[in-house]
Amino acid sequence: MSKNILAFVESKDGKFKNSAYEVVSESRRISEKLGSGFTVLTIGNIEDSAAKELSKYGAKKIIIAELDRLNSKSGAGNIKYSPAVFSKVISEVSKSESAQIILLSATALGKDLTGRISIKTDSAVFSDCVDINTEDGKISATRPVYAGKSLTVMSTDCERIIISLRPNVFKPVETDNSETEIVRIDLESLSICAGDFTSVVKDIIISDMKLDVSEADRIVSGGRGLRGPENFNLIENLAASIGAATGASRAVVDAGWRPHSEQVGQTGKTVSPSLYIACGISGAIQHLAGMSSSKCIVAINKDKDAPIFQIADYGIVGDVFEIIPELTEEFKKVVSN
Repeated sequence: MSKNILAFVESKDGKFKNSAYEVVSESRRISEKLGSGFTVLTIGNIEDSAAKELSKYGAKKIIIAELDRLNSKSGAGNIKYSPAVFSKVISEVSKSESAQIILLSATALGKDLTGRISIKTDSAVFSDCVDINTEDGKISATRPVYAGKSLTVMSTDCERIIISLRPNVFKPVETDNSETEIVRIDLESLSICAGDFTSVVKDIIISDMKLDVSEADRIVSGGRGLRGPENFNLIENLAASIGAATGASRAVVDAGWRPHSEQVGQTGKTVSPSLYIACGISGAIQHLAGMSSSKCIVAINKDKDAPIFQIADYGIVGDVFEIIPELTEEFKKVVSN
């Protein structure tokens, strides 16, 4: 059996998420190293024109499992997601494509699916990876451990491997590929029935159309140094000035100042943006575990001994109530020019 690769990519409302291009690009790179083929799979209502966007990153065969057709099997009305059904589709397609390696993004959905697919395909799992290496036909992967304080390299003798990629770490690289085959899968061949829909998600609501911190390229986060929820407008204004998402520490979320969807950390979301600005965040291990892989970290804190300064690329020691407004105005000037 050849070491073919199946790249599962996520979409929403007919468009691919940013993580999709990362997964496709990395799958192409690995397939070239191994001398194998790779196929892209997505589950959603995707038009051919949107699917062909993936060809820019090397996708030559794209399989689409249409969500509308899945809904016709569910008996539960219009659904957005079913973990049991999605994992079954991915597992069955991987077998039909003779794929021994499955790549997907370590998003909330990816993390939910990885274990299920592993059981169905009898695969080893390399999760939340920040680097993939191929040597002598074998794959090893690097991931952060001990709250991001160290890195570990994983390898396995298992024939099948599932690899989840930490979002915003792997840079998508465009290619000259122009020919792409699009296949709309016949769900009858997968034997999907209403009994497979053991649990479903019928709707996904995002408040105020805010950027998701897990996918944002820039993030401005606030901690207890903001003193109260009424002061988070400073964080929102700074974020708006540079087109960033707003994040928060666990202490802030536990206090009810901000929603859990904004929490960055070990029990929140893991992020790897190009720019992470931490305002009034001391830098507890729990928080560092979620953002230490950011490419550029700027810390603002009045305590010069705060742990956050140990990993920050740039540190500003001072009062956030004085610094943030000035920084916001300076960013606005730079952006306007």
